[in-house]
Amino acid sequence: MTMDSSHLEDLSSTGQERVVQRICSRVAGPAVGAGVQVASLPLGGLQVWLESPSHRWRFYHRMARELRLAGWHTETGPDRLLLLGWSAVCLSHRARMLSAALAGRLADFDKTAFMAVMIATRLRHEGFPVAELPAEVETRCRDALRWPARLEDLHGLERRSSLEPLRLRLAQVAGLEAKVGCRCCEHLALASKVARTVAGGAVPARSRARSSASCSTTPGSSPGVGLTERMVCVSVPNVATTRAGTAR
Repeated sequence: MTMDSSHLEDLSSTGQERVVQRICSRVAGPAVGAGVQVASLPLGGLQVWLESPSHRWRFYHRMARELRLAGWHTETGPDRLLLLGWSAVCLSHRARMLSAALAGRLADFDKTAFMAVMIATRLRHEGFPVAELPAEVETRCRDALRWPARLEDLHGLERRSSLEPLRLRLAQVAGLEAKVGCRCCEHLALASKVARTVAGGAVPARSRARSSASCSTTPGSSPGVGLTERMVCVSVPNVATTRAGTAR
């Protein structure tokens, strides 16, 4: 396995420790995440451990899986998790997963629209504040897509390597992440638009503007409106028809 751990020595400049703690805390959840501890190793790399011994092994394996998806080589021990540097195999796996997301879930805008309609309709029936509905629907759709959180975890991380093959893989991953980030923006803008429609408010132009400004939309990648509009029409009362009937 091609691996390079020399870059982990300067944690203050690369932000490795901060990013690893952010990833592990998210994976462990709010109850356990507060107890995640991260420290550097003498010869480079990081060690991660939990203060609470309860279900420690299970959490270490979850953390290791997410860290490998980020591209790092990890080793899981009985009392801690070791992060030893970039792995060519793990970076290639991340590239495959990003490509699969672009061709799969992130290409299905109808699924996001359907999810937004269902969430918004349920919250509306539960009496959720209408003004807060779009933000709540967008947050839940963000969690369902998973990739927005994964990309945010890496914010501030300087990814570099002294090995040419790893530098090429890191560049490939960065390009795919940019595409995934743009596609996620489009999905979340659609979710917000649908939620505002279900809530009975006017759809703001900024939803489309945010997607267009932050992402370059390629032909065929923008969300289709046919099925989306039909789902929204089923969920939103036809106010104009109701008023016309009352007037008669």
